[in-house]
Amino acid sequence: MNLVTAHDYAWIRTSPLFRHMLESGYTLTLIQGRTPREVLRAMEAVPRGTGEGTAGLIEADDAHRAEVDYDYWDESYVAGAFSARGENGDWTLVLGFDGGLGIAAPCVETLSKGGRVVAHSTNGGKPIHLFHWFEDGDLRTTFEGPSSRDGNTPDELVPLLREVGFPLTSEGEHDEGAPDVDRKAAVLALAERLTGIRVTESLLQDATYELGLVPEQPAEEWTSVVIDITDAHGERLHREWTYEEIATASDRVRAEANAPVVITYNEPPAVDRSQHETGE
Repeated sequence: MNLVTAHDYAWIRTSPLFRHMLESGYTLTLIQGRTPREVLRAMEAVPRGTGEGTAGLIEADDAHRAEVDYDYWDESYVAGAFSARGENGDWTLVLGFDGGLGIAAPCVETLSKGGRVVAHSTNGGKPIHLFHWFEDGDLRTTFEGPSSRDGNTPDELVPLLREVGFPLTSEGEHDEGAPDVDRKAAVLALAERLTGIRVTESLLQDATYELGLVPEQPAEEWTSVVIDITDAHGERLHREWTYEEIATASDRVRAEANAPVVITYNEPPAVDRSQHETGE
């Protein structure tokens, strides 16, 4: 029985490699029963040969960033994939310094058909740490904070979350009395519980990666924007604007901005000449 906990991943806090992953923003995905080539093809990645270890992956990604002139808005990146032995056979580990974007959801759903996909990521900068578990095409559990879970079965992992060290009650609520934990280390332990793959610094550094250039994903269409703010006094503002309302307001502001500017002067009232001459 796999009894790994967050303690087994304490090494990440002294690892230069993991520091780079956190600062750059990364996604690490484990896909059951698929080869690296299958995974990169599903990601629509353009083959870029192989890279020796994370040094080769970083070098390839840095070269791509130079090709796009370090465009901050360009979300393409070089991903690296290799095979790893895990629970019930071979898995593919995919690592990308993608700013935490992650593999597109439809692609992950397809890759998880008939198997399992587990992914975790960090966006770098002001960190957002995400976890996703897909099973046979379904997003079973996802969270940023373990007490605020989503997915088709958001509570199924609560026993495992508690076992790896997350401070949760048996109902899955935050446990104020439990000791705090390194949440990133706990996520890696959770991923190992679900895949049987122990991720180590040497596993990532010494692998031969199949490389692929992952193109930018098309922007998702949106229909509305919701603002939900509660101020320090407990006053809440909740408002939803539809796409049509925003487009109409934008058109009105644009029209006002492009309208010709008319300058008028307020002239003083005319003084009657006879009054001016008599001083009246």
